[in-house]
Amino acid sequence: MAARSPAAAGFENECREIHGACDEPRRLSRLLAHRSASERQQIKATYRAMFGEDLAGRLHKTLTANQDNELCNLLYLWMLDLAERDAIMARDAIESGAAADYRALVEVFTRRKQDQLFFTKQAYLSRFKKNLEQDMDTDPSHPYQRLLVALATSHKSHHDEPSRHIAKCDARRLYDAKNGGGTGSVDEAAILEMFSKRSIPQLRLALCSYKHIYGHDFTKALKKNLAGDFEESLRLVVKCIYSPSKYYCKLLQRSMQRPEAHKRLVTRAILGSDDVGINEIKLAFKSNFGKNFANFIHESLPQSDYREFLWLWQGGRCPVAS
Repeated sequence: MAARSPAAAGFENECREIHGACDEPRRLSRLLAHRSASERQQIKATYRAMFGEDLAGRLHKTLTANQDNELCNLLYLWMLDLAERDAIMARDAIESGAAADYRALVEVFTRRKQDQLFFTKQAYLSRFKKNLEQDMDTDPSHPYQRLLVALATSHKSHHDEPSRHIAKCDARRLYDAKNGGGTGSVDEAAILEMFSKRSIPQLRLALCSYKHIYGHDFTKALKKNLAGDFEESLRLVVKCIYSPSKYYCKLLQRSMQRPEAHKRLVTRAILGSDDVGINEIKLAFKSNFGKNFANFIHESLPQSDYREFLWLWQGGRCPVAS
């Protein structure tokens, strides 16, 4: 039998600690907050092999017993596979109040490649016994709805390398769409057609080409003149696609500065930011707000186990156990 690697042995030791801390969110944070996505998957696999139980499922039991504890919710989502996590976040967005939280749905649909989005849809169907795209169809006339449908129906292969030639052509199409839809509006049909046929990386490259050719971001072109609901919705979608690090650092900043901090929104921002990469987020935060992200955490949130998770996640050292 092959000898276990030092890394595997290390995860076994950590899994023993995790097993003993499953009902203690603070201890779990100190064990899991600093772990990368790949490390979390290794921890889950090791935990299942050692204890015969899915770690995320075990954390869901803790969440069920502590429904009002947002740290328990964050830890549970933190340890889920990406497809399962996105399925739950999409469901929460669809069921949030009188109308769907389209911004949260846009985040799910723009940070995943089409093959990954397929697994999200499968996870949604398995967990909720419903079709995600049908559930989203709460208001077909809503501009966000039309943009999401276009993104969801894209059949462009994400295995292809983005084409610079196509990006330049699409940049021109974006320019024409912005200037051909009438005063303050865009050619909606042209935008929806493009979004339905292009991958997220290809759209991102087109937006980069637009800035290179015309000297400004497409979002600024949309904001320049008076615009309607479709243009406002399109601006948010473009922000998510063009610069995820900038989008999520702003979401973190905005959510943490609300009175008493909107922790559910902060959780959403953390999970989206983790997909982007914490180093990119910290650089974007410094660039956009001129301050250190770690300092901002301490300035914006009161001392709590939840704040400690953010501190450890962004690279802070674990405080002395208490």
